[in-house]
Amino acid sequence: MSNPALTVWIYDSALGAAAAEVRLRHLRDRRALEVHDAITVSWMPGSHRPRIGHLRHETSIVTARRSVLRGLVDLIFVPPAAGVAAGADLAALAHRLHGTGIDQAFLEGVKAHLHQESSALVVLSGDADLDVVRPVIERGLARGDVLLMHAQLPPNAPEMLRDAVLVR
Repeated sequence: MSNPALTVWIYDSALGAAAAEVRLRHLRDRRALEVHDAITVSWMPGSHRPRIGHLRHETSIVTARRSVLRGLVDLIFVPPAAGVAAGADLAALAHRLHGTGIDQAFLEGVKAHLHQESSALVVLSGDADLDVVRPVIERGLARGDVLLMHAQLPPNAPEMLRDAVLVR
């Protein structure tokens, strides 16, 4: 059993993540990837915040309302409080996530690369058949319209993330 991973596919179009969702479902259906949680983040032109959609599938260990990834993305894009220095909100979030394998640089990268007219597929996954998954990743990168961010997480990261980002 492999450690969980957090993967963020950032596309240079607002609809790119929709196509990635189809590829993710195909990988899951082929049992090439264990999906714990997955969301799409789409930032339409003129919007002040991205729109978050939860991928529903029978292997999900969370419901849309309690999605760990939705909570994480909400916290990444929450507007800073008045008088708070730029980046301080992400520093505080990184502190909350200490020990999960997600650091401030990763959070800043997601926030910097996801902007109006872009989209992302964010996946918390477990076991993966790299012989099946690798070609899908390589095809996406070869097209040049996607940036891949990846964080390998410790075995207890899903529970740690849940505790850090979901309000009880």
